[in-house]
Amino acid sequence: MIFLAPLALLGLLTLPVVWWLLRATPPTPRAQIFPAVALLRTLRPHQNDAVRSPLWLLLVRLAAVACLVLGLAQPVLPGDRLPSTGHGPLLLVMDDGLFSASGWGRRIATAQGLVDDADHAGRTILFVRTAPAADGHEIQPPAPRAAVAVRQELDSMRPAPWRTDRAAVARALSKLPHADGSVLYLADGVASPGDDTFARALRAFGPVQEIHFPDASVLALAPAAERNSTQMAHLLALPQPAPRSLSVRVHAQDGGTLAVLPLVLPAGASQIDVPVTLPTAVRNRIDQLSLAGQASAATTLLFDEGDRLRPVGLMTSGAADTPLIGPLFYLRRALAPTADLHEGTPATLLAQPLSVIIAPDGTLANPAIRQKVKDWVKNGGTLIRFAGPALAGAQHGANADGAESAPEAPAGDDIDTPEARTAAGGPSTDTTADLLPVALLDGSRQLGGTMTWGAPQKLAPFDATSPFHGLDIPADVTISRQVLASPVADLAAHSWARLADGTPLVTHAALGKGDIILFHVSSTADWSNLPLSGLFVSMLQRLTDHANGVTIPADDTLLAPVLTLDGDGVLGPPPPAARGLKASDFARTAVSPAHPPGLYGPRAARRALNASSQITALAPATPVGTVTSPGGRRPDTALAPVFLCAAAVLLLLDGLLVLAMRAGLSLRSVTKHGAGKHGLSLLLAGALTFPVFASAQSAPSGHTPTAPVGASAGATGTNAGTASSSTSVSASASGSGDNGAAVSSPPSSATAPSGPTPVPGAALETRLAYVITGHDDIDTVSRQGLQGLSDYTNARTSAMLGHPDGVRPGQDDLSYYPLLYWPITPDAAPTPAMTAALTAFMAHGGIVLIDTQGQDAGSQTNASGPYAGDAPGTRSALRRVTAGLPIPPLMTMTDHHLLAHTFYMLHEFPGRYAEQPVWVAREGEAENDDVSPVIIGSADWAHAWAVDESGNTPFAVLPDGADQRQLAYRFGVNTIIYALTGNYKADQVHVPMLLKRLGE
Repeated sequence: MIFLAPLALLGLLTLPVVWWLLRATPPTPRAQIFPAVALLRTLRPHQNDAVRSPLWLLLVRLAAVACLVLGLAQPVLPGDRLPSTGHGPLLLVMDDGLFSASGWGRRIATAQGLVDDADHAGRTILFVRTAPAADGHEIQPPAPRAAVAVRQELDSMRPAPWRTDRAAVARALSKLPHADGSVLYLADGVASPGDDTFARALRAFGPVQEIHFPDASVLALAPAAERNSTQMAHLLALPQPAPRSLSVRVHAQDGGTLAVLPLVLPAGASQIDVPVTLPTAVRNRIDQLSLAGQASAATTLLFDEGDRLRPVGLMTSGAADTPLIGPLFYLRRALAPTADLHEGTPATLLAQPLSVIIAPDGTLANPAIRQKVKDWVKNGGTLIRFAGPALAGAQHGANADGAESAPEAPAGDDIDTPEARTAAGGPSTDTTADLLPVALLDGSRQLGGTMTWGAPQKLAPFDATSPFHGLDIPADVTISRQVLASPVADLAAHSWARLADGTPLVTHAALGKGDIILFHVSSTADWSNLPLSGLFVSMLQRLTDHANGVTIPADDTLLAPVLTLDGDGVLGPPPPAARGLKASDFARTAVSPAHPPGLYGPRAARRALNASSQITALAPATPVGTVTSPGGRRPDTALAPVFLCAAAVLLLLDGLLVLAMRAGLSLRSVTKHGAGKHGLSLLLAGALTFPVFASAQSAPSGHTPTAPVGASAGATGTNAGTASSSTSVSASASGSGDNGAAVSSPPSSATAPSGPTPVPGAALETRLAYVITGHDDIDTVSRQGLQGLSDYTNARTSAMLGHPDGVRPGQDDLSYYPLLYWPITPDAAPTPAMTAALTAFMAHGGIVLIDTQGQDAGSQTNASGPYAGDAPGTRSALRRVTAGLPIPPLMTMTDHHLLAHTFYMLHEFPGRYAEQPVWVAREGEAENDDVSPVIIGSADWAHAWAVDESGNTPFAVLPDGADQRQLAYRFGVNTIIYALTGNYKADQVHVPMLLKRLGE
């Protein structure tokens, strides 16, 4: 036995000190005359306390200290040398595969020594290698060979850059005749398929001695499972008891070293991520990663053109992007792993060196911005556009009610209309002038829904000329709405993707040196489930690669090997047996003599095949025979764990004995009364101690769980379930409101600094809301108008509405309200936060009722039209406040619209002024179940609804007085029911037709 830390044995010198301390006797007590002592002398103790520790307890403690010292000295029992067995033929088996490169020189030297020993003993030698040969020939049964021939083969051997095939070796050995020989197996220690068959074949030949090389590290660099901007590789290893310090070298395309990254592999770890935190420009120059001092094909990771991060710009409109429904949500997640994303306004993106800009729906409505983007595309940029309600509405040309009403339409400055195009420079027949690859038809095409008979369309296979050629199309990807391309003679030449019915899904056109690409669906999941699929990710990656001049195929194109790795991880010419590999097979092909690791294909379409691409974990192989070191000795046996465990057991025993002695237990009492009851008591005490300790540790200090006081209502949408929930709660909570209060406080989005968070009143009852304009007179009328409308609705419907709230979008939480009344003032100036809050409110089902409270005299073209109050400056203000909102294509509301008969059957929709047009979303263009998210008018409804504190209606309505006011209230009731229940009335209207078609 040897000691790895012999100086620790000096601790044995402390044993006499421990003996002396434990045997020490307390000093003799001093005699002192005290009268009360006479009383104490009459007391007789039942037992006498020992002044010294018992000898047996002292020996236990000394043994514990001795075991502790010996364990810290790390004693090792050296393994004995294994004698040579047998005198028959010697089968020498050697692992020369992917994981044998580490310590290759020592492996060859060990094999040479074994051959020399066999030659001196006059034994015949059968030599076999477990890795397939480079020429691709099948492993043949070994034949007896002279020692000189085996030595020559060992001198010329190099590790193979692919894994061993032990199953093939087992098949070859099974063909050998029975021989009473022995086996020497030089193993790499990594498990592989067919190990059980291989072990049986070796044992059938004779006794097996398996030689391990403990100094050889088994490591592998594999591609990262989820590639992102920092994680580029995954390190695999066989677990070891001690941590290991490694270094990863980052090599550039010209062979230089860009960085050396330190990496620590924890003890017992089998894998760890390899982060590479470099700037994008430097990261795109990386050609390969390798482990310093571990040269092999397994520790070399190659990169191809598909691993570069292409700079891509995502164009924003200035408003916040709503999760799950925002136009950039799915784009950001699809491109983040494979692109360097830059988000910003068009002006910000155009100032950056980008080759691809993606524009969601509504971001290119401004003609001036379109002209700048057009110039950028002509200089070589690639613009990828997505359709949506804004693009579909822009193609509608004129208003549904006639061109004469177009001047009164509430269109902003950025709406793409023929008038805007004419003002920008006149009409043009060139579709690229509007940054569209093909001409589009008016509106959008609905392919599925409750009121349509057409089924959603699937995608057709991609053409060979399409950059998407070779991508697998999932069967569950369907398109429910699209913008249609105008049928022209060369439409097929501009189509890169089509639906099953032949209509284009992705079109393109060249503009100058660049390209314009249009997805005829939206970038959200409203028009299709394409953004939810992996195909969406692959299509965007293909387009970014195409824009950068990279055409990485994924079909059956055969890519020939250009440079391949040898067993030492050095790139060189491919071996003669190397064959081309289909582009579609790279993800599932393991390296082999026919397909060695390396780079395949031309430079623009280069693909990398890594040696560890199909390896997910490394596992140690089960020993085949007696394990020895290269010197022929068995492994050393470490005794430190045995001594340390013994010390711990003895110390635990010492503690239990002390507890027993304090409980009155002694050897004499054990002999006399038996130790059963005492031993059982000690076991029960120990068993009960652990649960108490565990519960004490798990209970958090100073914290008592409490039930939530209440739950806030979600975003009020257009479904009836949400509305009914809000209404039912309001019936029980209406009594707790602010009776007679002028204005109820809105729920604020800010968090209270201290104390319990109060439950907003709008969460306990259904309330209407109005936008605070900062003008006291207008805000007072808005509050009085909504209060009067709420009282009228409560008296005539089952809805129970509370007091209205004044809100400031962007500061207050709008999710509690189904309807928001917004009076437009000439000085209205929305902020980005306000626009973002209103966008989210509309996207989650809220309805905004915009009222200009009269007509702007400067915009009226027909002086003989119906009378309306003068509201100067409101038209330009309307353009400002709606510029950033997702306003769908609008139409003038008629008595056939759903809003005209949600509760009352109406043919007119007056307010304080009559015969004013009301604008709603065009049928089939709204997102939330075809419910219009916005209602725009100029009838001044708040003045018609207003009721003051005395119960009077202070404002006159023109020209029909009380009858007109009654119609205004009824329009308000219809609007509230429309906001609370959505389009359920539309379904009821069509019930007879549906039943007739179903044959009932």
